[in-house]
Amino acid sequence: MKFVVKQFAKMAMEHLLFPLVYFFYCFQKPQKGLILFADAHHDQRPFSMRRMYHTIKGLKNEKLEVKEYYMDFSQASKAKSLKFSIKFMRDFAKAEYVFICDNFLPVSSCKKREFTKVVQLWHSAGLLKKAGYDCDDSIPKFYKGEVFKNYDLLTVSAEPVVHVLKNSMHQPDNVVKAIGISRFDYYFSPKYNSVCREQFYAEYPEAKNKKIILWTPTFRGNAANPYIVGQGDIDLLSQNPDYFVIKKLHPHLKAEDEIKFPPEQLFAVADLLITDYSSTLFDYLAYNKPFVLFAPDLEEFKKTRGFYVHYEDFPTTIVTDGKNLLQAVEHELAYRDKQTLKECYNYHCQMCDGKATERILKQIGFDI
Repeated sequence: MKFVVKQFAKMAMEHLLFPLVYFFYCFQKPQKGLILFADAHHDQRPFSMRRMYHTIKGLKNEKLEVKEYYMDFSQASKAKSLKFSIKFMRDFAKAEYVFICDNFLPVSSCKKREFTKVVQLWHSAGLLKKAGYDCDDSIPKFYKGEVFKNYDLLTVSAEPVVHVLKNSMHQPDNVVKAIGISRFDYYFSPKYNSVCREQFYAEYPEAKNKKIILWTPTFRGNAANPYIVGQGDIDLLSQNPDYFVIKKLHPHLKAEDEIKFPPEQLFAVADLLITDYSSTLFDYLAYNKPFVLFAPDLEEFKKTRGFYVHYEDFPTTIVTDGKNLLQAVEHELAYRDKQTLKECYNYHCQMCDGKATERILKQIGFDI
């Protein structure tokens, strides 16, 4: 019921309130050089936006003005969310560029000015579980309206992803382009990776001389009622003295003993990733290290959600029974052929090569 009520509230804002507010503010003169970064899932700048933000801030152009709008709507009161959205619409109506990295209803709620260019950096990469309009848990069939509207550019990680996201996000031709994911540029930075390792071992010196296992499960259900499976088996694996197991749950959930560093800072230190259907798999594969797919509910997930690719085609051991998890971890650490990992990464993330941010900015007209 909570999920349904939330969807009807979103429809009311998309079709009534936000368009009216935007129309009112459109009497302003467009402001060349005004750039907005916005997100409704975080209270601070999301990792998926950081590389782009710092690159733009580093441009030697005095005419650029950058403003940021971040709020986790799931944690904020309705009044605060509404006030935030109306304030954003004021600048949206005159901005030249808007960068987002997830669905952001204020952007999609009206017919925007042609002057304004919206760039969807997207927080995911590769092809795995169904999403968007392909999944009722994400956008139910009764929802009236386009959640992913007004994009001028949606960047994806590789050519095979283009057609899938074009359909699942209802995008017109020539909007979805395989020019890479901006945040991946960090993974190719020796300095970034060195800092990640230094900070981690300074905080957790007991992890030295152990194999570091990172668990990043996605959530089941929907954002209003999320849950995970398999945590008991991960707890058993944590008891092995040879391993230092890190739990990093989806932002909708949180483990009591969760390490303070975000996943993107842990890929550099992890020796092996355990995940199920999370797209963190593709970020991790940038490091060409082994992983295990641990999915106790695989058959049910296939029926209720489904995949864009054959789950069994990934170069790893698939575990559906927690009793086999330790054996799978040992096998992947010892025997996985790195070439198979590289081939998998190239298929899903070929354009994530450390230069995506530059390509994106050139695509939308920046001279860098």
